Amino acid sequence: MSIDLNHVTVIGNLVRDPELTYTTNGKAVCKFSIAVNDDYGDKKVAYFFDITAWGKSGENVNTYLKKGSKVGVGGKLQQDRWEDKDTGQKRSKVRITAHTVQFLTPKGDNGGGGGEFHQSAENPSSASNPPPAPTGAQAPPPEDDSDIPF
Repeated sequence: MSIDLNHVTVIGNLVRDPELTYTTNGKAVCKFSIAVNDDYGDKKVAYFFDITAWGKSGENVNTYLKKGSKVGVGGKLQQDRWEDKDTGQKRSKVRITAHTVQFLTPKGDNGGGGGEFHQSAENPSSASNPPPAPTGAQAPPPEDDSDIPF
C-alpha cells in the first residue's frame, strides 16, 4: 500500500480570467492562476500559482469564475522541465493539478460561489459533482406542477 504525500491546498484569487482549451481527444483543460496572500508581521507577500483543472471541473471553472474570484484548490504539485530554445538553459516550473476546486466568492459578487468540484486523482478528466446554477440564477418552474409533492 502506498500513501500519496504530494498534496497541496491553497486559497486565493484568480489573477486573470481562466483559459479553456480541449485536447485532441476532446478532454477539457482549463488553466488559471491564483494569488495567495501571506502575512509576515509587517510584511505582506503574494505567491502566484498556475493551476490546471481537467474535464467537467475545468469547464465549470471557465463558466463560473473570472478574474478576482476567490477559490480553494486541492491538488498535487507537478514540475515541468524544459530547455530554453533561445538560451539553451534548463528551466523548470511548478504548477498545481487540481483534484478539487471550491468556489468561495460570495453569491452576488458575479464571480461564482458556493460550488465545489472533485476530480478523481487517477482520472483527472472525470468530475464527480454536477455544476452549480449560475450566480443568482434559479431553476425554472416545472411546466406541470401536478408532480410537486406539496
